[in-house]
Amino acid sequence: MKLGMVVCFVAVIIGLSLYSRSKAATINDFVVGGRSIGPWMSAFSFGTTYFSAVLLIGFAGKVGWGYGLSALWIALGNTIIGTFLAWKILAGRTREMSSRLHVLTMPSFLEARYRSTNMKIFASLIIFIFFIPYSASVFMGLSYLFEQIFHIPYVAALILMTVLTALYLVLGGYIAIALVDFVLGIVMLAGVIVMVAYISGYETVGGFLNSISALKAVDPKLAAPIGPGGALGLISLVILTSLGTWGMPQMVQKFYGIKNTEVIPRATVVSTFFALVITGGAYFSGALSHLFFRELPVLNGKPSPDLLMPNIISQALPETVAVLILLLVLAASMSTLSGLVLVSSSSVTIDLIKGALFPHISEEKAMKLMRTLFVVFVGLSLWIALNPPGIILTLMALSWGTVAGAFLAPYLYGLFWERTTRAGAWAGMITGVLISLGGYFIINWLPYFTSYPLLTTVQQLGTPFFGALAMLVPLIVVPAVSLVTPEYSAEHISRIYGKEELVLEN
Repeated sequence: MKLGMVVCFVAVIIGLSLYSRSKAATINDFVVGGRSIGPWMSAFSFGTTYFSAVLLIGFAGKVGWGYGLSALWIALGNTIIGTFLAWKILAGRTREMSSRLHVLTMPSFLEARYRSTNMKIFASLIIFIFFIPYSASVFMGLSYLFEQIFHIPYVAALILMTVLTALYLVLGGYIAIALVDFVLGIVMLAGVIVMVAYISGYETVGGFLNSISALKAVDPKLAAPIGPGGALGLISLVILTSLGTWGMPQMVQKFYGIKNTEVIPRATVVSTFFALVITGGAYFSGALSHLFFRELPVLNGKPSPDLLMPNIISQALPETVAVLILLLVLAASMSTLSGLVLVSSSSVTIDLIKGALFPHISEEKAMKLMRTLFVVFVGLSLWIALNPPGIILTLMALSWGTVAGAFLAPYLYGLFWERTTRAGAWAGMITGVLISLGGYFIINWLPYFTSYPLLTTVQQLGTPFFGALAMLVPLIVVPAVSLVTPEYSAEHISRIYGKEELVLEN
């Protein structure tokens, strides 16, 4: 029965991909769906790309264990900042400017806005390099769940996911992703609601209302507004996972493909509701992990928070419902992976190869190259997942922090502030990358100097702290450098912000 449910699920996904294949005839169709996606599919595509196995397996377990119910602050941040405000502030301006400037990717936007081909190339390389470990973290989370519920070896589950993802991407395109994401989003909503109901009703929890008092009995801090992990670590995670969406290319690209600005209000409401249910359910379930375990489960002789949620699901849920949750995580992961692979491969093809190295390559060859890069990207992600450098949260935080740190400030100021200069954008990008990578170096390679309490504290906060710092500092660096460097000509600013059209209309 379990196998039959999964086979039916996969068959539906492949069927939708085959149906959409004929609709992806050009690069524009393949990358942004011909800018024709309606509000419901846009909203679900945004949400399913945002939340994956990294949330449901890595973050929900580790953060819930470390912070208790205060992890729900992260769910609130993801809902308000990462989803509602992202749609409210960025969606309309991004759709309008990307269409007028004829850009399909984040690097192409940066090139058009700042008149810098080198910036486009640099941005493309950042995407391709750092999306690989992000993709690997998604593979890892899903494979742990396969191992717990189906008893499929970790390596076999990884290979299965690799083949399925590569097939899904090669057959589809952005239209297929949006259509499939709509179906996957419904599965995710149903799965999270059922998961919370069963976990909160488990005998060691005693019901939804009793869960708070049960956690207090284990440790009062687990039910406090600020959990055992402390305020600074919690704030870092809120910033990293919420503000990060504003600078992540796979999230911003969802705004490129919307049909028109009229669909934005409805998409905002749907997307916000989706985020509230998914994140609230995931972090609440993770916070209850102390009611299932007194100590962290062990993997390869070491305590591993990545095993918390798979073990809870296998304990608290009936077999059939556990398969539904597996499909939930499979749905979330497929959507996230497809978004990452599409953005990375299209960026390298459009911005690096066609845009810089071989500008005369035909569209047909570019499409074939993009599909080939899908397979290369997924293969590299598989290799990292087979040789993981650390836990899921660390992989995701490094990738998310570096990419968002590089792009958020140049992209945001480029949308709204005419005075932003090329030098300011470069300063912001480099600052974000250096802070994120420097933090990873400090945490993993520098010894813990007991004579320097500040350094020890920073190391204990981990990769999320530096990821959040990598996003915030460039927001100061970009305007500071822009104000002391030469601004662009009036002609360039008029073209970028559509003032030429306003003059003609007047």
